[in-house]
Amino acid sequence: MALHGSFCWNELMTPDVAASKAFYAAALGWTYTESPMPDGVYTLAFVPGDQKPVAGLFHWPEGEGGSRSWFAYIAVDDIDVAVEKTKAAGGKIARGPWPIPGVGKIAIIIDAAGACVGYLEAEPM
Repeated sequence: MALHGSFCWNELMTPDVAASKAFYAAALGWTYTESPMPDGVYTLAFVPGDQKPVAGLFHWPEGEGGSRSWFAYIAVDDIDVAVEKTKAAGGKIARGPWPIPGVGKIAIIIDAAGACVGYLEAEPM
C-alpha cells in the first residue's frame, strides 16, 4: 500500500482507448485486462512480469476537460480528514469523496494554485 502523501495511481482519460492501448503495448510492453463499470469499461494496464496494475485507462469524450490527459492520485490514510485539511489550506473539493467498490474512496481536489489531483483512500488489502 502506498504511503500517505505519495502518488499512487495514474489514469489515462482518452477518447480512443484502443489507440492508447496499442501505443503503450508497443512502446512499453503493457498488457491489459478490462473490468465493466456502470458507465463503460475500465482497462487496467500491467507491465511485463508484474501482476499488480500500473495504470488505468478509460474512455473520456473528446473535448471534455482532461481529454487525452493522464490524471494522478495521491494516497491518503483518511480521505475525510484530507478533504478537510485541503479546504483549510485554501484548496477546493471538485468532487467527492465517493466510494469505488473494490478500490476505496476517492475525491478530486483543486489545490490553492488551481492544479487538479485526486486523493485515494485505498480499501485494506
